[in-house]
Amino acid sequence: MFTGIIEELGRIERVDSTPDAARLTVRGPLVVDGVGHGDSIAVNGVCLTVVERTDTTFTADVMAQTLSMSTLSGAVAGSPVNLERAALVGDRLGGHIVQGHIDGTSEVLSVTPGEAWRVLRFSLSAALAPLVVGKGSIAIDGVSLTVSNISAADAPAQWFEVSLIPETLTATTLGARTVGDHVNIETDILARHVERMLALAAVPAVPTAPTIPATPRSAS
Repeated sequence: MFTGIIEELGRIERVDSTPDAARLTVRGPLVVDGVGHGDSIAVNGVCLTVVERTDTTFTADVMAQTLSMSTLSGAVAGSPVNLERAALVGDRLGGHIVQGHIDGTSEVLSVTPGEAWRVLRFSLSAALAPLVVGKGSIAIDGVSLTVSNISAADAPAQWFEVSLIPETLTATTLGARTVGDHVNIETDILARHVERMLALAAVPAVPTAPTIPATPRSAS
């Protein structure tokens, strides 16, 4: 589990690809501190398991399903990435509860600069639109953010916006995002649970066949 507060802006050092997986070596001197084999680190919002580490890098395997759902499919050596170690019990929860289990990717539709901030608009698929709400939480490339604006429910193309402060622009990869870029998104876990409960509640109950009592045998 993570909080969406990025600890370090790291860099992919090496990508070893196979037909159905990839092994990433990532440079992150800060996040490898205190991390051992089997620990979790979020890379651009994707929870990965450390299989090897040095004093400055860690290596993790990425399976085919994760590659197909995330921007890690296009990872190349030299790419900057947002890094966060798994949260410790008892720490302050500065962002929101982030699992590192992304829902998919989203495209940057527009970038609007302000005097001290920047507003980014992202596409939103019809499947994920019900899970995103104005003033709600969302993780973009692992960064915990608040939805500042969202399209109307009847809009033909759904979108949402986030407003980025200077600290977020400089401390994460989001400051370099431009129109057409793709990012990983993870919706709020509470919204996902509510959606599932409502879906199950809407399914008609299957009637149970009545139990036929056994006929008592008469004495012969």
